[in-house]
Amino acid sequence: PSRMAIKALINGKVQAGVAVDDRGLQYGDGVFETIAVAEAGPLCLDEHFSRLREGCERLCIPPPALPVLRAEVAQVSGSNPGSNSDSNLGAVVKIILTRGEGGRGYAPPAEARPNRIVALYPWPAYPPGHASAGVRLRFCRQRYGINPALAGIKHLNRLEQILARAEWQDQAIAEGLVMDLDDNVIEGTMSNFFIVKDNLLLTSDLRACGVRGVIRQKIIGLAAGLGLAVHEQVISRELLRQADEIFLCNSLIGVWPVRMLADQPFKPGPITRRIRRALIGENAIIPPC
Repeated sequence: PSRMAIKALINGKVQAGVAVDDRGLQYGDGVFETIAVAEAGPLCLDEHFSRLREGCERLCIPPPALPVLRAEVAQVSGSNPGSNSDSNLGAVVKIILTRGEGGRGYAPPAEARPNRIVALYPWPAYPPGHASAGVRLRFCRQRYGINPALAGIKHLNRLEQILARAEWQDQAIAEGLVMDLDDNVIEGTMSNFFIVKDNLLLTSDLRACGVRGVIRQKIIGLAAGLGLAVHEQVISRELLRQADEIFLCNSLIGVWPVRMLADQPFKPGPITRRIRRALIGENAIIPPC
């Protein structure tokens, strides 16, 4: 299916685009959220709204009123959750909030008038085997810079991810893992990751860089009820290679087990499957085909 928007609202109205002076376009000055839409409606909406609000607070952008945002998400997604004619899955809603229009120069306007975009996209055509048999990963050469002021939020500056994802064209490789300047493994270009080691769940510490994914946070919240301890910590390549299981997660892929990291094989394991079942039970992710 096409990766272009099916329909979009800009500040609540159907419009062709934003002004050339919009600071999101000029400088990446804004935040965004990507939300899975199932037949019953958008998933993890409150969690996405919470992260959007945190991003706005960090960037000092006035956040949108949640009832307005909720109504616009319902408006674009309600009439057509199944955007693939041959799929019973769903669709994707993307929310973009920019600081709004401003003159040339980095100094933000004294009174921001944010622009709000809510758009509906087709569900991505991921190979069904990714969720069952697992995926192949590579290590990226691109590194993440350290910036605690922006760490965790989903801001519009994604050049590090773009450069990392541009490193490979091989469709057999589903994702690349990105490290920081000290060679600590942070996340995938579009996903967070967990490793299972001796019945512990380990995931990278994201206080200095990276994105705190909604599904990552859901897994951390569900772990105790599944009898699993979670540690957020520095993860080296060597620790990754010693894992019993590795899996990726985000709002659209749900959970993908890893079957190959660079030249090292892994097996999709029982804890990965248990976590996926728990997320499906919580209505946090769309079940794989």
